[in-house]
Amino acid sequence: MKKNSPAASLRPFLMLWASQGVSSMGTEMTNYALVIWVYSQNGTASSLSLLTLCSFLPTILFRFIAGALADRWNKKRIMLLSDLLAACGTLTVFALYSSSALTVIHLYAINTLLSLMNAFQVPAAYVATSLLVPEEHYIRAGGLQTVSGALISILSPVLGAVVLAWGGISAVLAIDLVTFAVAFLTLLFIRIPKIEKKQELRESFLQTSLSGLRYLKEHPHLLHLIVYIAAVNFLAKLGPDGLMSAFILSRSSGNQAALSVVQSAVALGLLTGGTLTSFAKQSQNPVRMILMMCCLIFTAGIGLSLSRNTIGWCVTAFLQYTFAAVMNIHWGALMRSEVPLEMQGRVFSARDTLQNCTIPLGLYLGGVLADHVFEPLMSGKSAAAALLASVFGSGNGSGIAVLFFLVSAAGLILSAVCMSTKCFSKRHSA
Repeated sequence: MKKNSPAASLRPFLMLWASQGVSSMGTEMTNYALVIWVYSQNGTASSLSLLTLCSFLPTILFRFIAGALADRWNKKRIMLLSDLLAACGTLTVFALYSSSALTVIHLYAINTLLSLMNAFQVPAAYVATSLLVPEEHYIRAGGLQTVSGALISILSPVLGAVVLAWGGISAVLAIDLVTFAVAFLTLLFIRIPKIEKKQELRESFLQTSLSGLRYLKEHPHLLHLIVYIAAVNFLAKLGPDGLMSAFILSRSSGNQAALSVVQSAVALGLLTGGTLTSFAKQSQNPVRMILMMCCLIFTAGIGLSLSRNTIGWCVTAFLQYTFAAVMNIHWGALMRSEVPLEMQGRVFSARDTLQNCTIPLGLYLGGVLADHVFEPLMSGKSAAAALLASVFGSGNGSGIAVLFFLVSAAGLILSAVCMSTKCFSKRHSA
């Protein structure tokens, strides 16, 4: 009886989920501390956006290869090796900081390594979860992962700020290494079943990696929607999603408490959106729901650009990410309902690569525009600066606020046009 209970059948997954959650908490605390440190060194939006860029680019570039290799290689070994190399990166940061030799360039290089490891670790972890969880518990396992991800996002800035104030960056890095050891040792003792191959793959490795793209080309309504999401991602990273930390820190004169509260509001929005959607009925028109949520995301972005205090930033950021969670859940459901099960891994990999390929450009361009165009504009004494200051205020961060407004307005117009033209329907794409 006990063996057939949900707890018994999910025990290996629960061990993996809990240990990986502990490790992720340590990693996110480190990320928070390093953002604070980088900003204290340079005080520029571009330095923070480049740090984030290094965390995205390798993952995007190697997604096709990593997804195909995850299907062919031992999942547990991929996860262990990826985690080990990531821990070596954290240990390197610890050593450099302890010897007062750490520079922002070091962090760019180490974040690039961590992103590369993440490109291989994530698809392997996805497959491992499917192998550990009985099919009747897929939804339960997905719910646990969503809840833990949101809780980590909520708690890590708060805990990171507390530990940073108590013991500095060295204490945060030490905790990160301890949490890694917990996850690594737990994974060592978890048995991940092997996939029973029903038939040998006849495709070459290159053909297997690119088959997801071929599927999307044969289903243009999905491809067109992916291109739209890529545009949304570009605008989001060009604006609030990419420059949120720089915006809050500059607007609040480097107030770390304000940043941690806003980041917690972001995570609470994701948790709220995911929870509300899980109890709601599935939309009969997911495409319209996706477009509607994007309209609301960019509307909240306009509100964020006009806000000048922590309460306003928290409310608008909370709304933005609540809508974003609802949008992403419907986007995922649409793909699952239209893509055959045997193709989903490759198609999802292709989708992620295409819709995220605009993120690095958005991050880089956002930092450049903030530091070299909009912040200098608002610090000047031109008539345009005086007019804009009456709406967005003056001082540090006012230029980023103007950028947020322009980006959000462009996204709102794009989403409204797409909604009115119904350009993503199957009939329209045929």
